[in-house]
Amino acid sequence: MAELSTTLSELLRTFRTRSGLTQAALAEKAGLSEQAISVLERGTRSRPRMDTIRGLTKALDLTPAEADQFLAVARGKGHGSAPATQAADATAGVAASPVPWQLPPAARDFTGRGAQLDAMLSVLRNPTGSAPVGLVAVTGMGGIGKTALAVQAAHILTDSYPDGQLYLNLRGYGPGTPMAVADAQRQLLRSVGVDVRLIPGDVEEAAAVLRSELAGRRLLILLDNAVDITHVLPLLPGHAGSSAIITSRGSLATLAGARQVHLDALSESESVELLTGVIGEARVAAEPDAARNLTAISGRLPLAVRLIGGRLASRPTWPIHHLVAVLQDEKRRLDGFGSDENSVRASIASSVDFLDSSDRPLDRDAAGVLPLLSVLDGSDLLTVVASRLLELPLHRTDAILERLVDLNLLESVAPERYRFHDLIRAYARERADEILTTEERDAGVQRALRLYTEIGWAVQSRTHPANPRIALATAPFEPLPTTSDTEAALSWLDDEQRNLTDRYHQASQSSLARTAEIPELVLSLFGYLESRSRWVEMREMCGTALEIATQLELGPMAAWLEHDTAIPEVENGSLEAAAERLLRALARFRALPDLRGQARCCTSIAHVLGRLNRVADAIDYGNEALQLSQELGDETVVGVAHVALGALYDRNGDYALADASYQRGIKLAEQSQDSRSVSKRYLNTGFSHLLVGRVDDAVGPLLKSLDAAKRGKSDDLQTQAMQGLAGAHASRGEYREAHAILDEGIVLVRALGNRLREGSFILEHGKISAAEADFPAATRYLESAMEILHTNSPHLEVVAAKLLEDVRHGHDYVYRFDDSHVT
Repeated sequence: MAELSTTLSELLRTFRTRSGLTQAALAEKAGLSEQAISVLERGTRSRPRMDTIRGLTKALDLTPAEADQFLAVARGKGHGSAPATQAADATAGVAASPVPWQLPPAARDFTGRGAQLDAMLSVLRNPTGSAPVGLVAVTGMGGIGKTALAVQAAHILTDSYPDGQLYLNLRGYGPGTPMAVADAQRQLLRSVGVDVRLIPGDVEEAAAVLRSELAGRRLLILLDNAVDITHVLPLLPGHAGSSAIITSRGSLATLAGARQVHLDALSESESVELLTGVIGEARVAAEPDAARNLTAISGRLPLAVRLIGGRLASRPTWPIHHLVAVLQDEKRRLDGFGSDENSVRASIASSVDFLDSSDRPLDRDAAGVLPLLSVLDGSDLLTVVASRLLELPLHRTDAILERLVDLNLLESVAPERYRFHDLIRAYARERADEILTTEERDAGVQRALRLYTEIGWAVQSRTHPANPRIALATAPFEPLPTTSDTEAALSWLDDEQRNLTDRYHQASQSSLARTAEIPELVLSLFGYLESRSRWVEMREMCGTALEIATQLELGPMAAWLEHDTAIPEVENGSLEAAAERLLRALARFRALPDLRGQARCCTSIAHVLGRLNRVADAIDYGNEALQLSQELGDETVVGVAHVALGALYDRNGDYALADASYQRGIKLAEQSQDSRSVSKRYLNTGFSHLLVGRVDDAVGPLLKSLDAAKRGKSDDLQTQAMQGLAGAHASRGEYREAHAILDEGIVLVRALGNRLREGSFILEHGKISAAEADFPAATRYLESAMEILHTNSPHLEVVAAKLLEDVRHGHDYVYRFDDSHVT
């Protein structure tokens, strides 16, 4: 056996010469380039990769002792010239520092994450060792499964990194303080065999040494729980062959060259599968619904599912539904997910504590406002709403929200729209209960409601500019400029409607139910609710607001809310109930007295009584409205009264009087240059003509209504005019044309998100198909309409159901336009 040489180059040259091989011959036999052999023998490179060492050991036909000697020198374990008898010492040195395999065990019940795992493997697989440095950044909230995924991927990649795998918990978000970069460097360098006494104290110098040590090796480094990229940059390999996986609750988006893998909650099926792995198939199979509910309560957070599964596993007699019932209470929920440093509460708290103890004012502000941000009900949170809630400028609020997203304490679901994970919201509300008084929480809700009220009035100033309700506004608002897009403002409320409703109910259960906030909010939303045919919401909100306004003796608000509770009754066909409500509203207006309110109320009563065929009484109320509005000089109500009287004269067969009244009402609208009023009055004229059989007379006003709606950019009124035109064509037997108009209108209706009108359009399709005796098509349309109308208009659902029964029995059907189908 050759003596242990001072350097690898001398030892390699000795073994090659003994074998009688040239550099070229050895290179070919070992599967290397001649240049690689030359570099090693010149000493230019002293730390070859493990696959290079193996190839040379085999090609040189070394004995086991020689192979150990060669490995020891290649790995820096040789210490000067020594006799062959010292080979055992060298071998012992190698055995003392084995190839590092430091990964934690992979989870046996690892579940889901298939797409993310594939993405990671596509970057990190390196079978030849020649691929450039691979970097993968795995981010997500605490407990989301970042470490489990990273460890799973690292175990799969063993063959790509034969020189070992290093694991380091950087403790970025606890427990304890984050590991210092210098400490992390020392641990990594020790793991690859560097004497701790030789490790520089300077971070940059140590980073250079680490990169040098990793060069030529094929190592995978898993840096777990990092704070940010500054925490990991000095720990990364710099040469081909090695790679790194970094996990963090914070954003690593600026880590150059890294594949970003962001983890969200598990799917329902994945969560149930994970729970099954913890408590067993039999218990899940016995209570599948309860198992799904339990994973939903856990927010489908892997940590929470494992903890709650462990609790069930240790209580084999507990049914799953019992734990579901216990955890329904949000205030007790986090108690069910552990109580030690590995609990869900501790995981979330560590992220908040990180912000709270930061040197950056923004971080401390973010930690400080988290409890207040959680106070509002609703599925998500807009920046503008958060700004009002926090009483901070928009730009500062945006910075705070984005910082919380960076730490995965909030999720950014769309530009300027954010969402809490359920368990983070539960934690933040615990903190809110601890540090905020009831008055402070209610004041936050009030500020949000006031914002919605201001926006509601601003929208109404465009949709119904002459509406007398606007005079009741106490919230300061700026009317939408004439250049603004009314449809965009309505769409903003569409997007926020669910949150608004949730916060309305929240306010109704708070001290705000003893203030004028709720009645004014509901009145401000009239323009939106009416424009979008949201009759269900209008009925619900007006009812509660009316009770509050009555209790607080808010006379004008109560009168208008009483009036507005009648509108959903009219739209749902409950005309007698609507008439009763309107008469009560009229009594309230007379008691105030409010002449403008009386005039408006009289026009509404005239409309309802006309539909109840109490035409004489209706005409009396119509004339009262006309007289009051003329005395007031309110030309808007004068015009409305003329149109209402026109409809009544039409019903009486007094067509000349009807047409004269319509013309007066339309002329006043045209003089006001209010395209919405013009469209609406032509629309009512056309509808009235259709109802009394004046089909040919109806087409002209309906076309003019459609034109005015287009000029005013009112998609809502366009769809109503199109429904009337379809009815006119169907009444004349022009079924193909009617279907075509309805199809065109449905596109607009769906864009508006008006499910009620979509259902009524499809019902019209069904009626027309039934009139054509196309019973299969009629059946499809009517079934589809019933599905939509079930939750939006029980009245129209009954209409569709009755017609569907006739269609199924093959009964003949004659199309008739019915204004109760117009929404």
